[in-house]
Amino acid sequence: MDWCESTSVKTQKGARTSICSKGYLVDSVRSSVARPQGAPPAMTSVKIVVAGGFGVGKTTFVGSVSEITPLTTEAMMTVASSDVDDLSHVPDKSTTTVAMDFGRITLEKDLVLYLFGTPGQHRFWFMWDDLIQGAIGAVVLVDTRRLADSFPAVDYFEASGLPFVIGINGFYGQFPHRSKDVSEALAISPDVPVIPCDARNRESTKAILVTLVEHAMSIQAAGRY
Repeated sequence: MDWCESTSVKTQKGARTSICSKGYLVDSVRSSVARPQGAPPAMTSVKIVVAGGFGVGKTTFVGSVSEITPLTTEAMMTVASSDVDDLSHVPDKSTTTVAMDFGRITLEKDLVLYLFGTPGQHRFWFMWDDLIQGAIGAVVLVDTRRLADSFPAVDYFEASGLPFVIGINGFYGQFPHRSKDVSEALAISPDVPVIPCDARNRESTKAILVTLVEHAMSIQAAGRY
């Protein structure tokens, strides 16, 4: 692994890790140079990807949790896409992401997450390889009414080796399937967290991001990333 500067940060549960300035996790040695007393902690920023199939709530997820006005690249849907974009479960959807969504959230006073939402349609997936560069992990949103649409995203992150968690977006507040059943249906490792969420609710989406950071830390500590 290339050398890079790293900064020690603490998550909500108090665990401490080191996050490389290039975006991935690394082991670090505590600096022998003491920080001046009363000086604010060094700010660390990390990159998170929010992915999933078409219409699962990625743009809503980023928008609900972002502390800044999110950047979106929404385009109006037209009849030209009616044969390839299934709107049967999201009949009110009139726009779609054609490049990415971008938002930011501060988890701790010294830890900022930058969120990058991917486009969902297969024809835009060529962007995914660029969007995941430097990311420490990904949230894969799923809609259990269309679980098969999530398989390509899960396969992608398993193949890339990037840590990820599953967020079950409960449309209309409904969660008809247990997290364990969804995990088995997706055929993922039992070590991958699967969390019910409401992509419209800030506290719900923030909890998933905290879980992802902690999951990425545990994988790094075990030497698997």
